[in-house]
Amino acid sequence: MSDTETTATTDAGALRRGSIGTPINNTLAIARREFVSYFSSPLGYIVIGMFLLLVGFLFFIPFAFLTLGKATLQPMFNSISWLLPLICPAIAMRTFAEESRTGTLEMLITQPVRDWEVILGKFFGALGLLAVCIVATFSYPVIISRMGELDWGPVAGGYLGLLLGGAAYISFGVMVSSFTKDQITAFFVAFIISAVFFLMNKALIFFGGAATVIEYLCPDYHFASIARGVIDPRNIIYFGSVIFICLLATARSLESRRWS
Repeated sequence: MSDTETTATTDAGALRRGSIGTPINNTLAIARREFVSYFSSPLGYIVIGMFLLLVGFLFFIPFAFLTLGKATLQPMFNSISWLLPLICPAIAMRTFAEESRTGTLEMLITQPVRDWEVILGKFFGALGLLAVCIVATFSYPVIISRMGELDWGPVAGGYLGLLLGGAAYISFGVMVSSFTKDQITAFFVAFIISAVFFLMNKALIFFGGAATVIEYLCPDYHFASIARGVIDPRNIIYFGSVIFICLLATARSLESRRWS
């Protein structure tokens, strides 16, 4: 039995035994097992290793934090924002696709647990892996602060922006994963969607009068605002709306499976 099948079987067994009852407990149990499952295979370690390798290369090799003449983490945050459309689909591609392939998804969604509990559990489990990647960079602010006075407001904003932006890209991946049984397909489709949204504000000149609307739809536009230390409620609402819409589409996908 594969790791994915074992995880799903464990989830279903716990639900049948009644050891999990409330929606919050159901969601947390699924999130915990989803998170742990990343480390029962090489995927979790590969994602974290690649993330840190790429961030370290982009951050330390050019010494971008020194070329600006002041202590700042803005180059690192900019680098990570470019990586999120690649890393997040890799994290989310297995959330539903692999269980659909092995047939364990049907086992899980036919248990006395709401679709939303399954979706949120898997979403937060995937987000947990991204959070580990981000937390692993906390040593960088410490290093930079030793080179000069660091403004911690934009640092906190940058990390919040990365988490919110990453959550939006992961929601793309979770949504796509619910529509296919192939992880590779889920990855590439989610990557394309994420890349399109990320790059939209890089080509505003081609959108004419619609440029303002297109810019607002781009996650990187809202991330840049938060990374400056400006916590505008409109940015929070944007990311929340993207996540809600994608997870709602995921719920519709699971509902169609339940009745098919």
